[in-house]
Amino acid sequence: MTDRQGGGGARRVVDLGEAEGFVRQYHREVGRTDLLYPRLAEVRREIDKTGTYRHTAEELAFGARVAWRNSARCIGRLYWRSLQVRDRRHVTDAAEVAAECFAHLRTATNGGRIRPVLTVFGPDDAAGPPVLIWNEQLVRYAGHQKFDGGYTGDPRGYGIAELAVRLGWQPSGGPCDVLPLLIETRHEGLRMFEIPPEDVLEVPIVHPSLDWFAGLGLRWYAVPAISHMRLRIGGVSYSAAPFNGWYMGTEIGVRNLSDADRYDILPEVGRRLGLDTSSDRTLWRDQALVEVNRAVLHSFDSAEVTISDHHTESERFLRHLAREELAGRSCPADWSWIVPPMSGALTPVFHRYYDEDRPRPDFHLDEPARLRARGISPQPDPRLGTRVPARRCPASHG
Repeated sequence: MTDRQGGGGARRVVDLGEAEGFVRQYHREVGRTDLLYPRLAEVRREIDKTGTYRHTAEELAFGARVAWRNSARCIGRLYWRSLQVRDRRHVTDAAEVAAECFAHLRTATNGGRIRPVLTVFGPDDAAGPPVLIWNEQLVRYAGHQKFDGGYTGDPRGYGIAELAVRLGWQPSGGPCDVLPLLIETRHEGLRMFEIPPEDVLEVPIVHPSLDWFAGLGLRWYAVPAISHMRLRIGGVSYSAAPFNGWYMGTEIGVRNLSDADRYDILPEVGRRLGLDTSSDRTLWRDQALVEVNRAVLHSFDSAEVTISDHHTESERFLRHLAREELAGRSCPADWSWIVPPMSGALTPVFHRYYDEDRPRPDFHLDEPARLRARGISPQPDPRLGTRVPARRCPASHG
């Protein structure tokens, strides 16, 4: 965002060069260069008059798909063209935003055959974002702090859960309480909406050969819909644009269920497996981790819910990379995210370097969004008081 004035006197909130670069890219890639110069002239006039411009529905869909194509931390970009884009830029009422988020989940769930979906709300303007979704994901489990200092549920969901309770939410206190959505609009402030249970598909986690695993009472939701990242297309920022692909098994089995700052189930699994947990040198964690991930893949497959394994997804990513190189495009990738968090050296993505450029359109996360996802307002609301931050959790893939 910039304070430069256009010729018409409007405060400019988009960079003209970035806008023109996107318009050129769009017309070049869709093969309609005959329409380029009239559209460039139209965009320049609109920016000069209003400080910004409005994407056509086709430009919006293209930009969202290319933003996924450019996502350096995502290994599952082979199917970027299949992203279904739901244009909801006209929706600014909090209850309607919540309803569209629920519809997003239903559309993406698709009876278990998960579809990549993005729902985009109104763009930022000179007054800022018209809509904000505080939650990190549309579906996430709450964390409830115990008297001994530990957590029931997911510690990553503690901050939002605490804030939601202060807004009137009444959780069960169990390990898998689905968090309500916290939606902020310019004219309504922060409001809370519980997600209808029928809109959240969950998979009980069981093991193909260990009967006791079901007794752990684990489950996980089917749709990983990121909801706090900003979509930027041609200089225009969309601060509310939840999007999803489908899960790779290790996102659940390695990170969500096994990280020490998440559900941390490895000690209990190791004990039940009868492993020597007295020292990490016995590799008990490694053995337990494999069984947890076997359980995740088996459970999703048994429930007929889309999930990928890290070996298959690694091969798909290299196919995507080869296609991008053949098309003469850069394929940015963050090695630390592309390489799976389990058995990385056994996958082909481990054994090479990647382009570290960050082309646009893109998705990105800013510090205010990180704070909101922890239940902390970047600009504290006197009605809510000052909240003590939750325990810091490492970045999670899922």
